Amino acid sequence: MNDKLFRLDGKVAVVTGAGNGLGRSFALGLAAFGATVICADKNLAGADETVSLARQSRGKAEAMPVDVTDETSVDDLWKRIAGEFPRIDVLINNAGINTNTPRTHEYSVADWDRVMAVNLRGVFMTTRKALALMLPGPGSIINISSIMGLRGYFPGFAAMSISYSTSKAGIIGFTRQVAAEYAAEQIRVNAIAPGWHGGTALGAERRAAAGAEGGKQFEAALSTRIPMKHRGVPDDLAGLVVYLASDASHYVTGQVIAHDGGWDSMVV
Repeated sequence: MNDKLFRLDGKVAVVTGAGNGLGRSFALGLAAFGATVICADKNLAGADETVSLARQSRGKAEAMPVDVTDETSVDDLWKRIAGEFPRIDVLINNAGINTNTPRTHEYSVADWDRVMAVNLRGVFMTTRKALALMLPGPGSIINISSIMGLRGYFPGFAAMSISYSTSKAGIIGFTRQVAAEYAAEQIRVNAIAPGWHGGTALGAERRAAAGAEGGKQFEAALSTRIPMKHRGVPDDLAGLVVYLASDASHYVTGQVIAHDGGWDSMVV
């Protein structure tokens, strides 16, 4: 086996939402395997911190601002990238949000629109620009879905917003369509469906609304449902991201890979 199968030397990767959580782990993992990583985030201070961490390990990284809900901001990001690099090789559509989690009949239209703007519209606007810098290929696009896009979950209290679950299911359809359209150009498009990974800001609104007792109820429900009996952390995903970004997965496209401690394998 080629000992450089997972190496990303000479590759340029763009990670949205790279300022914290999963995005930071993805960026640092790609940089550790040799990629030059563009850390794109609305939170530029967070992206700068990710870049600093990458450089401390002798990785190559650069921070760039972007608001994935704003078409002008997305266009400006890709104009800047195109001005610095002749092409890109990897895109990770990681930027995403969630909201508080009332049941569907209590959920606001404003929150629905807010989540869709980031989680679906932002992925579309970013991907269409990235493809122009990947063609004629090859390349790898990795979209971050969720196990909540694969099946519903209601442990007797609202644990996930309807907009988040719907948007992450939409990511799966988006992934498979783009994979089909660009397979002939060797641009691979796959999705990762993480489970209940801690150490991110994604559930901040839910946690604030639930309070301490609600948080304990939430964690207890998860611990009985996850076959491996513990939540994942962002760094657990780095190896899978490197695999999908590298030549090790050169024949993998249009797939959705659950990373969930066995959650999706369990019949309830």
